[in-house]
Amino acid sequence: MNKEISPLAIEVAGLSKHFGKTRAVNGIDLRVRAGSVYGLLGPNGAGKTTTVRMLATLIPPDSGNARVLGLDVAAQAAEVRQRISLTGQFASVDEDLTGRENLRLLARLLGFHGRSGKARAQQLLDAFDLSDAADKQVKDYSGGMRRRLDIASSLIIPPELLFLDEPTTGLDPRSRNQVWDIVRSLAQAGTTVLLTTQYLEEADQLAERIAVIDHGRVIAEGTPAELKRSVGSGVLRLRLANPEDRPAAHQWLEQQLDSAVTLEAEPTSLSIQLSDTARAASLLSGLSGLDIALASFSMDQPSLDEVFLALTGHHTEPAEEALTP
Repeated sequence: MNKEISPLAIEVAGLSKHFGKTRAVNGIDLRVRAGSVYGLLGPNGAGKTTTVRMLATLIPPDSGNARVLGLDVAAQAAEVRQRISLTGQFASVDEDLTGRENLRLLARLLGFHGRSGKARAQQLLDAFDLSDAADKQVKDYSGGMRRRLDIASSLIIPPELLFLDEPTTGLDPRSRNQVWDIVRSLAQAGTTVLLTTQYLEEADQLAERIAVIDHGRVIAEGTPAELKRSVGSGVLRLRLANPEDRPAAHQWLEQQLDSAVTLEAEPTSLSIQLSDTARAASLLSGLSGLDIALASFSMDQPSLDEVFLALTGHHTEPAEEALTP
């Protein structure tokens, strides 16, 4: 009789981890569908990296249960490691070797011999657009090239589950888009990807579902669209004709609304999350009655940044500790 395959790649219930008096992870529950990209989104120190370390069997949980690819991470750690791969926040390749030499070395360590190892290295160099730089030392690679090589190194033997920690931190927009394309192609090929990121746009672009983590707990979970709907029907964005009018507009709008009015970085701009978008017309009329002129306005869906701010009271912060010491 064939063994039933679980539709879930990760099942977590009540997972916790303490470091001294610090509760890094405080009873997290997760369910990640096989073949999907799942995002862990949270500020610095929220518990994302500690969660990944436990799921990747690098550290044991203090309490709770976690199964990865149907295997218990505590009781079957060796079996879990054979079926997953992990790419940390910083490049783990040898900078004094060439890209080709790095991949051939790792292939040999993973059981490839002779021509098979050379062929696998070339396949990955071609797939990650690194063939032209294959015989250059990695120390001469750009940040985007190093990141692509690092991910390629994790795929010598294609894993069923790939953990990616902050995969595009510090990359330029072109390199970031290249990494995003790699993540999408991995998911399309059937690999489950668990992604931690400080970039809200990245989670929005890649993740099928997102868990928002703060202070070691999952405080919200759902698709990007579901999370956006959870904080209101829309966002009214205003740009004033005169920046000197912003204090008066801000004060009047907050008097009319239960929700906070956000002062944007641009000195003429404000934004308001509305549970009832029908209120937008009356607010615009009221500002006109106060002789506050608008240069422009728009009604948009909330961004994930606004969702995160509404849920936690603060923005995400730059990357937390790396996955490996």
